[in-house]
Amino acid sequence: MEPVLTAAAAWLDTIGVGPWARGSALVYPVANTLHLLGLVMLVGGIGVVDLRVIGLWRSLPMAELSRALTRVAVAGLVLMMASGSILFAADGAALARSAIFERKLLLIAAALANAAVFRRIWNPHMARWADSVPRPARIMAGASLLLWLAAGASGRWIAYG
Repeated sequence: MEPVLTAAAAWLDTIGVGPWARGSALVYPVANTLHLLGLVMLVGGIGVVDLRVIGLWRSLPMAELSRALTRVAVAGLVLMMASGSILFAADGAALARSAIFERKLLLIAAALANAAVFRRIWNPHMARWADSVPRPARIMAGASLLLWLAAGASGRWIAYG
């Protein structure tokens, strides 16, 4: 993955994002704050849905909760992708060699794949899950929570790796 990340870092430098992110006293801290906000929106939104699928808050209607909070989670993901690109551009060469950063990207890919499969398989059935959720759906929701939290934790650990 390192050659792809190195090429991406070089491209971001070529188009001026890297120098812009490194050359301003405000760009990096603002991007970092927005990245954290995106994480809160993503994990907060999808995490509540996952916890509902697992079995908490059974009085809340599953399909409506999922429909509302998935939008928040997707907005958070988009915000994280945009701000994360700026954060990556600021130090792309070093991040391209970081095993922790690579792990973060792999966890994000796994979490996105899990979400896509979950939506494809289970979305048509969620409205009927008042009291009983199929075990495979609960397992996927638990995996979602663990994957997103591990991706977020990996992002925080990059500074120490």
